[in-house]
Amino acid sequence: MQEKNAPERIDPQSLGDYLEVMSKAVFQASMSWRVVGNKWGDIREAFRGFDVEAVAAMGEPDLDALAKDTRVIRNARKLAAIVGNAGKMLELEAEHGSFRAYLRSHDGYDATVASLSKEFKFLGDLGCYYFLSVFGEDVPSHDEWMASHPRK
Repeated sequence: MQEKNAPERIDPQSLGDYLEVMSKAVFQASMSWRVVGNKWGDIREAFRGFDVEAVAAMGEPDLDALAKDTRVIRNARKLAAIVGNAGKMLELEAEHGSFRAYLRSHDGYDATVASLSKEFKFLGDLGCYYFLSVFGEDVPSHDEWMASHPRK
């Protein structure tokens, strides 16, 4: 049974599934989740369906065009981070044999979050929790996580 406040779970079928969920977490950092949700179809289209190799190959002209595209959230740093994160996913997948193997190569939740935060841009504590929860990775309960991350 899925926990009350947990996000809907996804069984990843491709590396693109990981990139899409991570990108949603990137955009949701310091933004309204509703705004991100309302623009998500256009964001998915702008990022080539989250085809990881296509996103990783995006260059400055692509990023400049995205920064001017009113269909997406035009935060140039986050747009560039998603492209960089795609490249990092490809590297980690090659190094570990699969991205899931990378996620599970750490000693527990805290070590996984530390690695994700180090390897990927704009992925903080809440983004990591969301990301890992979506894929059914081992995370603390929502209540436990909230208790250990009091609002300031």
